[in-house]
Amino acid sequence: MQQYSDEQLMRMILNKQSDALETMYDRYARLVYSFAIKTCKDQQLAKEIVQLVFTRLWTTEKGYDAAKGLFINWLLTITRNICIDQLRKLRRQPHIVPIETSVWEKLQEKSLIRPEEAASRRWLKEHIEKAYEHLSDSQVRLIRSFYWEGYTLSEIAEHNQEPLGTVKSRLHQALKILRKHLAPLREEGVE
Repeated sequence: MQQYSDEQLMRMILNKQSDALETMYDRYARLVYSFAIKTCKDQQLAKEIVQLVFTRLWTTEKGYDAAKGLFINWLLTITRNICIDQLRKLRRQPHIVPIETSVWEKLQEKSLIRPEEAASRRWLKEHIEKAYEHLSDSQVRLIRSFYWEGYTLSEIAEHNQEPLGTVKSRLHQALKILRKHLAPLREEGVE
């Protein structure tokens, strides 16, 4: 396809000329992907957003109006809006993880806890929650992510866009604070 301007390509796309959409995709897919990955920080979601943006270009009835500004600004506005929509949709969806039958059976067996053991666990949990009050929100999130949700320190560092050493240092400091505030429990013989 010869070298068309963005405005000409959009007119051709409005007339459902698929080769114009292919040219537009070749021209801007990398930019749209780059914008999406910076916005949503998820490669798979960014790829989906690229597809949604170019689908929107194909299905739009209005198209681009050069009088309202540059094409690239219009395209990135569409990208931003789709990113926001997708992130909102993800927040609304519950995160359901399928559990295999064998795991489910083990969980049920463990749920048959004696009342005194359950009371002891509640008591311990209350003390741990009180100790959490001495931590910052980010330290609590770090401990929960690492110890309770099973994320590795590398995954946490990548997700928070922090150096691994910083995450390790924050975890060390948080554990030091927890040890200090849980020390009376250890003296009572609670492990």
